[in-house]
Amino acid sequence: HGKENVDSRHSRGRGGETTRFHTVNVAQPVRFSRKCPTGWHHYEGTASCYRVYLNGENYWDAVQTCQRVNGSLATFTADQELRFILAQEWDLEEKAFVRKDQRRFWVGYQYVITNRNHSLEGHWEVAYKGSSEVFLPPDPIFGTAMSENENVLCAQLQCFHFPTLRHHGLHSWYAENCYEKSSFLCKRSQTCVDIKDNIVDEGYYFTPKGNDPCLSCTCHNGEPEMCVAALCERPQGCQQYRKDPKECCKFTCLDP
Repeated sequence: HGKENVDSRHSRGRGGETTRFHTVNVAQPVRFSRKCPTGWHHYEGTASCYRVYLNGENYWDAVQTCQRVNGSLATFTADQELRFILAQEWDLEEKAFVRKDQRRFWVGYQYVITNRNHSLEGHWEVAYKGSSEVFLPPDPIFGTAMSENENVLCAQLQCFHFPTLRHHGLHSWYAENCYEKSSFLCKRSQTCVDIKDNIVDEGYYFTPKGNDPCLSCTCHNGEPEMCVAALCERPQGCQQYRKDPKECCKFTCLDP
């Protein structure tokens, strides 16, 4: 209905008396744009959140870090999801193991070597049993740090920093020694995130991120549902005031 800040509305009631309606902070429709915690990128196509971690870790440590945030190393269901990842502007800093013009991340695939003759032969597998992902990478570039004794190598996705290369989807796949240190890409399901950036569990009440701290919703499948809004009276005896953007019906009086 739009937001109104009106001291009073007048209308004629029965018997001709004037009826006063105090209408302050009328509830308005809210678009929930945040379905991921701060620092994560949301992709509607898979209802998932993605984040690059810059701290260089080997593959197995990266797996554990992703699990601690209720996710896993990223795997992809289709080319569209991969294109979304490649197009993102990941907030990357200079690191000793990262070249300025290109980025390589651990992702959730492993290359199983089946033949070590003149050329390495093998196939990609999703690293986690029971995964429903259908996208598997093409033949990889083999990393320089691989050992002759390794029969399983781990996947690194190489992205490019320059915008023209990034937006054309240029990328490479590497099969690398799993104990090398690298940045890594985690993926998790979208979730309910409250106005204070806390993650909310399924079925709980919360106030979604947005401009209305007086909204209370139920978290269902990572979406706010069955929302109810409270309306606040303006503070009495105060001409100038400021609303708290994260607390419902909390005001600060600015009068001298």
